[in-house]
Amino acid sequence: MRSSSSWRCQLSRAMRLALRWCRRRRPQRGAPGARLLELWSYGALLLKSLYSNSLSDGDTLLDCAFEPVYWIVDNVTRWFGAVFVCLVVLLTTSVVVIVYLFVLPTIISTYPSYWVAWHLSCGHWLLVMVVFHYYKVTTTSPGHSPKDKIHIPSVSICKKCITPKPPRTHHCSICNTCVLKMDHHCPWVNNCVGHFNHRYFFCFCLYMTLGCFYCSMSSKTLFLEAYDAIERFYQTPGPTETFPETTAQKSIIFLWVLTSTVCVALGGLTLWHMIIISRGETSVERHINNKETRRLREKGKVRAPVSQRRPASGSKHFGSFGATGSRGSSCPPATFPTGTASCGTSPSPEATPWPSEPNLINNRSPPTRDFYMVLLDSTAFVVHLFN
Repeated sequence: MRSSSSWRCQLSRAMRLALRWCRRRRPQRGAPGARLLELWSYGALLLKSLYSNSLSDGDTLLDCAFEPVYWIVDNVTRWFGAVFVCLVVLLTTSVVVIVYLFVLPTIISTYPSYWVAWHLSCGHWLLVMVVFHYYKVTTTSPGHSPKDKIHIPSVSICKKCITPKPPRTHHCSICNTCVLKMDHHCPWVNNCVGHFNHRYFFCFCLYMTLGCFYCSMSSKTLFLEAYDAIERFYQTPGPTETFPETTAQKSIIFLWVLTSTVCVALGGLTLWHMIIISRGETSVERHINNKETRRLREKGKVRAPVSQRRPASGSKHFGSFGATGSRGSSCPPATFPTGTASCGTSPSPEATPWPSEPNLINNRSPPTRDFYMVLLDSTAFVVHLFN
């Protein structure tokens, strides 16, 4: 009995020593800074208890910190939309007035009759197209999710509207409503660009770019002459020019600088919308798809880009193909349920089953039903846009 009790006593004593050795040393009560450390720990615990939960992360905290900035931007954009529309109308009117007063008289008095007819028809046609599509994009509703029909299929429920969200619908914080197939909120038209007015927005950007390019090229000679006259104005002695002449020169310079700048800026936006329309996407969906593609590519679930793939050993790399045929043509080996064959050959009689989990990064899998559905949806979107 005495040996067993002494063995237990020694074991408990060894465990106590081990725990005391492994335990972190804490500052004693009388040590300097101990009280400050306790207050800091208590304050940190109190702060975490106010905001921390299982869903908290860095993105959530950053959104919460910038929430006042988002609110200010949304409200300023909402109230300044009418100001931006008035600015567009004012600038467009000034360009049209300058063209009628200074550019068209020069064209009529200088160019042949057939060039005059072409300038009159082309210029007025572009003006009518710009005015019509700008009126339509500002007055046409982009389309909103239904609020009274609950039997319409939806993907989810909007957290802010508390209404069903059909596919490809996103919430606009400026309009404070959900928009069907939302592309973005444009302050220059004081409206969201969505399902029903996307084609008007694209046509307005296209015709405004063409109109600015037309005005810039038509007034190029007048701009060079006006620029030389402005430079001569600062010479000694200065040229004797009347007030109407200097006004015309400054108006031509204003016209050329404004139309050239708008042509470059709006031309880039038009080109961007051409790209996303050809892919059947919107600006919001383009951002979401790129983000999801990067996330899935990191997990190995999405095929890598063509430029990042490694061709097989002993083969040439032709675009997206990784092997060549018997005559040097770029043709990848095809996999059939009954075997594998290359260009000009038939599948081998040996049965080759389909892989259960194909490696999408190195192997080319056959198109699925979703691929054809996306292709049809993109084609329908482009046809609907130009109808």
